[in-house]
Amino acid sequence: MANSLSFAREQKPLSGRRVLVVEDEYFLADDIERGLRSLGADVAGPVNHLQDGFEILNGVSILDGAVLDVNVGSETIFPLARELQSRHVPFVFTTGYDRVVVGSEFADTPLWEKPVDIIAMAKQLAGLIENRPQ
Repeated sequence: MANSLSFAREQKPLSGRRVLVVEDEYFLADDIERGLRSLGADVAGPVNHLQDGFEILNGVSILDGAVLDVNVGSETIFPLARELQSRHVPFVFTTGYDRVVVGSEFADTPLWEKPVDIIAMAKQLAGLIENRPQ
């Protein structure tokens, strides 16, 4: 039984995980959602406003991880990232900008430059979720 669970996790590393997606580019948001679902994730969103991300985070369901666009509309995603960090919810950033926009506060957070290799990003997020401190 344990071997079949390990095999299933290898095939669908996000199986049973709820992942928030905050992305304001419609087609990219759709691609990220499909990529996460292909690896077994239950996707919360995608949403394209910072406030919508907070509403999901503060809703009734647990989040296991998140994919956050650094700039959503005219706002940065950092307030939501800080709240996720305080709750020990792993996340990755996506951006069309250089890492310098993230600053030292999130220096250890994985950053994926657009265009994003969605499957590689999702697998990295799965590893962060699997290895997060409890």
